[in-house]
Amino acid sequence: MQGHRLRYGFALGCLVVATLLNYGVPLIGSVTIDFAISNKPVAAETPGPIRWLLELLGGSDHLSGNLWLAPVVMVLLSAIGGVFSYLKGWQASLASDGIARRLKDNLYDHLNQLPARYHDQSDTGDLVQRCTSDVETTRLFLATQIMDIGNALILAGTALPLLLSIHVPMTLVSFALIGPIIIYGYVYFRKVRHVFKQVEQAESELTGIVQENLTGIRVVRAFSQHEHERKKFASPNANYRDRSLRMIRLLAWYWSISDFVALSQLGLTLLVGAHWVATGQITVGMLFAFLSFLTIMLWPVRQMGRILTDLGKTTVALGRIHEILGVAPEPDPEPAPNDAASPPPLTGQITVSDLHFNHDTTDLPAEGRGALNGISFTVNPGETVAILGPSGSGKSTLMHLLLRLYDYGQGSIKFDGHELSTLPRKWVRGQIGVVMQEPFLFSKSLRDNLRLGQGDAADHEVEFAARMASIHETILSFEEGYETVIGERGVTLSGGQRQRVAIARAVLRQAPLLILDDAMSAIDAETETVILDALKTRRGQTTTLVIAHRLATLVHADRIIVLDHGSIIQTGTHDELAAQDGLYRRLWQIQTNVETEFRNDLETP
Repeated sequence: MQGHRLRYGFALGCLVVATLLNYGVPLIGSVTIDFAISNKPVAAETPGPIRWLLELLGGSDHLSGNLWLAPVVMVLLSAIGGVFSYLKGWQASLASDGIARRLKDNLYDHLNQLPARYHDQSDTGDLVQRCTSDVETTRLFLATQIMDIGNALILAGTALPLLLSIHVPMTLVSFALIGPIIIYGYVYFRKVRHVFKQVEQAESELTGIVQENLTGIRVVRAFSQHEHERKKFASPNANYRDRSLRMIRLLAWYWSISDFVALSQLGLTLLVGAHWVATGQITVGMLFAFLSFLTIMLWPVRQMGRILTDLGKTTVALGRIHEILGVAPEPDPEPAPNDAASPPPLTGQITVSDLHFNHDTTDLPAEGRGALNGISFTVNPGETVAILGPSGSGKSTLMHLLLRLYDYGQGSIKFDGHELSTLPRKWVRGQIGVVMQEPFLFSKSLRDNLRLGQGDAADHEVEFAARMASIHETILSFEEGYETVIGERGVTLSGGQRQRVAIARAVLRQAPLLILDDAMSAIDAETETVILDALKTRRGQTTTLVIAHRLATLVHADRIIVLDHGSIIQTGTHDELAAQDGLYRRLWQIQTNVETEFRNDLETP
């Protein structure tokens, strides 16, 4: 509530005023019945609040001669009470919405700063649920239910001393079943809380199936699995319906029984009060006041059981939110006291010495995830170095370490002689243009996706980068050109088009270091040649690291590094490695033979 306590304080003040005004309505009715209509004399034993209210209305004689005054005042009190109730709800809603907004902003910002290891271990659906559903649970509680708790406490705290001052025995009768109603509600909702959790779990499972099906809709259609997916959806859908109906039945029992108990309380008050009116122990006005007070109080009191349960749910939701906020963000080195300026731009020199890394520390299966075992190499400024190796040899892991997505524990990586672990992450990533193994595009226009590389790039710079990636003509062929909005994850583009957009995005960054992680796997050989020729024009200006499985992509590199099982087994130019007996030569012969046979098959009539 930090920053919003004043609003809650104002809302609480409005609630107190509204409660007092609402209680004033039945008191005026009671005074009018007893002293204006029944002509009961004001005696010494008349309760103080009654005497004060009677004097406020001009005395019994004045009120008796002006009976219109009572209903007018009652309507005015109700109207003013309504205004204060509105102000209470308005301020509480402003405060709760402000808190929810701040929570979502903090969560979103914090998630973007958490280490890659955390996201490796986390379920995306669960994180989305915490950022939306759990925040909404908290918002609803702060907007309404916290005010309902205050309302019930103020109603009871105001009514009890007021009614005790009027008639103690009648007060005890009127409150006889209030305690049991609260206890019944609290125990009941504690017992059925697991049913609420079952409904939420069923809904979560249902949402997961829908999300998975929509994400993989092309695969479903390609394999004609519509019927299978429909049946897969039908079972959890029926389960959600059954659990929801069970919850509704339990709620129906609760409200029915609580209605019976509440009406029994009114009935008990009416029976005992009517008997005491007949025997002269209380007046008709007193009975009217007690019945009116009970009617005002019973609904908030019945809600207390539900509210206490929702308080538990909100506590759980806040705990889940703080589990995220409690995770430490990516650590960055402390800036030196006299180092106010950012480091100078990179020249592109990279020195890797005895580098070790293992994914076991992520608590995820390490099989198939490339570890590094003491690799060492140097990349000179402006040099193009290709990295080759079988799957799981550590190629992508090395790229992730260069981007500081993970931190190495042993060995050294230096950029221009500076240890990578001592450089700010944001600055490091600002010096690198990267095309990931699986390029991700946002559901925005192509121009916006390209400008992700450099947000303030001019249109001619965007088009130049697109030409280098051989995607400019393709974009112009679309009806809306660069303003074409692509689907989620770029689904409206082909795999090769997505990769070329990602390459253009990285080129547009004009960073001193360019990393292409298997960036042309879906691009045809002719287009790949055009892109590589365009990138050659930047040779000497940009240090380029290229990861690829297609060796034709690597032959023009200044140097090729061959990795296997996290170790460097070969280093050299294409001609040097092709002449040596080793993994590179075997791969080159296999790919060359396959291409030759394929070409011969095409030429054979």
